[in-house]
Amino acid sequence: MLRSLVRFQSPFGNILSLSKVCRRSQNLGFASKYSTAAAERKRFYQDVSISQGEGGLYEINLDRRKLKTPGGKLFTVPNEALAIAVATEWDAQRDTLKFYTMHLTTLCNTALDNPTQRNKDQMISAALKFLETDTVCYRVDEPYGLVELQKNEWDPVLQWIENRYNVTIGSSSSILGPEIPEATKDTFRQHLNSYNFWSLTGLEYVITQLKSVVLSMGMIDRHLSVEQAVLLSRLEEEYQIQRWGNVEWAHDYDMYELRARTAAGTLFVHLSSESSSVKSKLMQD
Repeated sequence: MLRSLVRFQSPFGNILSLSKVCRRSQNLGFASKYSTAAAERKRFYQDVSISQGEGGLYEINLDRRKLKTPGGKLFTVPNEALAIAVATEWDAQRDTLKFYTMHLTTLCNTALDNPTQRNKDQMISAALKFLETDTVCYRVDEPYGLVELQKNEWDPVLQWIENRYNVTIGSSSSILGPEIPEATKDTFRQHLNSYNFWSLTGLEYVITQLKSVVLSMGMIDRHLSVEQAVLLSRLEEEYQIQRWGNVEWAHDYDMYELRARTAAGTLFVHLSSESSSVKSKLMQD
């Protein structure tokens, strides 16, 4: 049933095209908030470019002025690919800057300023809390159609991640959910500890969007595409819509927004782990 809603793409799919940063597109701060709900403002720059600064870090320049974080730090990213992706966000803005659409910029700001002052262990613990309430682990016991849909769509993903990481997770229709073994938590804790701080920032963001460690790891490991993961996270809602219909514009808006945030977070995880630089140069005058 779910597969009739959309044609699934190949794993991971095209999250964002990183071709080149066009001319046109500084800072004066990003916005007063780290949230994607930040206010809009009039575009105040023409050109966007990137440059490599001290320590090999990359900077974003708006009209040759250096971008800074909301906390006043110089906005720097660890590699050229991520710099191009962020610069593309700024260049894509038109007369009005819509900060709530600039998810990569927001994630970079969060990683740089670390407003909650957390370390890796705290971030990992926060992410693993979602494993105890994971979307795909909570099952209904009626109606029959939804029971079967959850089994058919979620069980293969659960089986994949259990085999992939040699863990036991399980599912339950109890309000308490399945009891996750400590050995499973320890395995995921060790795995997540291999991520750098920036990647963890993106991963935690994705997990928060999908309310699922299982679906998030499936995407990060390229077992699922963004489109698949989002639909699987909304399985019950999509089932109800198929039965009772929906307010089309509201459903579509929610779906596209969730896809955009999830795609940006997943891309951020991969780009923040990237060490090589992009070979092509930015378009020059």
